[in-house]
Amino acid sequence: MKRFLFLTLFVTVTTIAQETTIDTTKHWSRKGVFTLLANQSSFDNWLAGGQNNFAGNANINYDFNYKNGDWNWDNKIIAAYGLTKIKGADTQKTDDRIEFNSLLGKKASGNWFYSAFFNFKTQMDTGLDPATRTTKISHFFSPAFFQLGPGMLWKKSDNLKVNFAPATSRVILVHDHFTEFGPSFGVEQGETTRFEFGAAINGYYKFQIMENVSVENILNLYSNYLDEAKNVDIDYQLNIVMKINKYLSTNFAFQTIYDDNAFKGFQTRQVIGVGFNANF
Repeated sequence: MKRFLFLTLFVTVTTIAQETTIDTTKHWSRKGVFTLLANQSSFDNWLAGGQNNFAGNANINYDFNYKNGDWNWDNKIIAAYGLTKIKGADTQKTDDRIEFNSLLGKKASGNWFYSAFFNFKTQMDTGLDPATRTTKISHFFSPAFFQLGPGMLWKKSDNLKVNFAPATSRVILVHDHFTEFGPSFGVEQGETTRFEFGAAINGYYKFQIMENVSVENILNLYSNYLDEAKNVDIDYQLNIVMKINKYLSTNFAFQTIYDDNAFKGFQTRQVIGVGFNANF
């Protein structure tokens, strides 16, 4: 419950902050949606078997963009938190992330822009080792990822754009207690930061399959020139929303991450359910 209250407070503060700081001229456009997914199963004398369980996921997706002449400035905030509770077992976290993307562009020619981008990622709550369920392996701002770099942006519209940044700096931060006995998220033992320099490609594509069915694709690629440049970090997100009415929808979310500094293989998550939506 405390975790859900924290997320609700975060959503409220974020919304208020954006509404009070953004100029309400025609140069600014903003849109956001708060989604709450929940599912529950209950069994009583059910001979086929089953365990009582409850799961909930809260998500905020907020865009605030600026356009004035040759200048474009696109900003997106994503925050998500999820929990599941199975009878007889401890509550487990199913989703936990905070992400902020900012992309500034100055028109060059046609659909091309000179650009600069900034990306920040972290989480809100403690993460536990899946094997032990007791050993802490992460928590708020540990790890925290920062990316910054100049480049070129190809932008057809707000719903279709690709940014190329061949000189991108990336910094990874972790608390020193995670590196006391070995490396963590690529940060060496005894250290708290890792600096990388490489190339980043960020793509965004959102489209309608049919009326009331939208598909959002977010792709981030990164190659570190300073250490095994061929090992490209991948972060891909797919969000499908099937609107039922103004407040209800069926939501499907899929994300896969490949970062061999954190895990030697693909990390994946998938969430599907009927959700309550609030637009702002």
